[in-house]
Order: sequence, then C-alpha cells, then structure tokens
Amino acid sequence: MKLKRTLLLWFYILAGIVLGAMLAAVCKNVSFLSWLSYYQSIGFNADAPFVLDLSVIKLSFGFSMGIGVAQIFTIAAAIFLYNKTNLR
Repeated sequence: MKLKRTLLLWFYILAGIVLGAMLAAVCKNVSFLSWLSYYQSIGFNADAPFVLDLSVIKLSFGFSMGIGVAQIFTIAAAIFLYNKTNLR
C-alpha cells in the first residue's frame, strides 16, 4: 500500500510539472498572465558541459533544470490534491 501511495504522489507531481509547462506556454502571449511563464534555469551549461578527458575515455557531464512560476503553482496544487486523495 505504501508503494502505491508513493507512485501516486510521483504521478501527481509529474502531472503538475507537465501541466505547469503547458500553462506557461499558453500564458506567455497573454499580457496580464505573462508573469506565469517566467522561469529560471539552474545547472551546468548545456553548451559547455564538464569534460573529463582520460586519454582513453572522454566523459562529458551536463545537467540543466528549469522551473517556472506556473509549475510551482501546479506542483503545489498537485500535492494538495494528493493529500485529498483517499486511499484505503
């Protein structure tokens, strides 16, 4: 039962992320809702990743993640809805 609740929580969070990205794309061109499309990206630069050259093998590491205002709201709504879900 605990695994079922954990998977459901992850489903809600992922749905919140996807819906938030869609909401941000829709609100981008609406003047009074354009603030919902603001996002900040963090991580290693994807254009110049960290490279480890060992002469025999060359490894490149890169990571980038962006989060937007609309995604924060939809993730919070998803967690709220998850808490209202009644699993027995």
